[in-house]
Amino acid sequence: MKLKKFFTRKADDPMAALNDLSFLLIIYFLVIAGFNTNFGFLLNLPSTDKPLIIQREDLLKVSLDASGALYYGEQVLNGEDLEVLVTENLKSHPNLTLSLKIHPETEYQNFVSTIELIRKLKVENFSFSTMKEGVQSD
Repeated sequence: MKLKKFFTRKADDPMAALNDLSFLLIIYFLVIAGFNTNFGFLLNLPSTDKPLIIQREDLLKVSLDASGALYYGEQVLNGEDLEVLVTENLKSHPNLTLSLKIHPETEYQNFVSTIELIRKLKVENFSFSTMKEGVQSD
């Protein structure tokens, strides 16, 4: 009996496997890119329909000067001081609103670090504004 010879067919394109792999990698990165979310600081802007009325006792005013130093009135604060101040005020005023006034020449990184610190303190009501040039309002 004569044995039948099997021939293996060679691929026409030697790069076909690489093309398939490239296609799968493109699909993989497209899908993964959808899950890459930014966990930045989300701000809920107040609605214009219902203005938020804040009691004067519930307002804690802190300022950030051009050098990046935090002030509560005339008192200079570091991170721990701010944490103690906010924690004590949150106990007596559960609806505490932290208002941060920022000097216009403050470095962006100081601003971001301060916002991150306030975020860690879990203050629910937070607002910030920029001081007018050369005027430090209350």
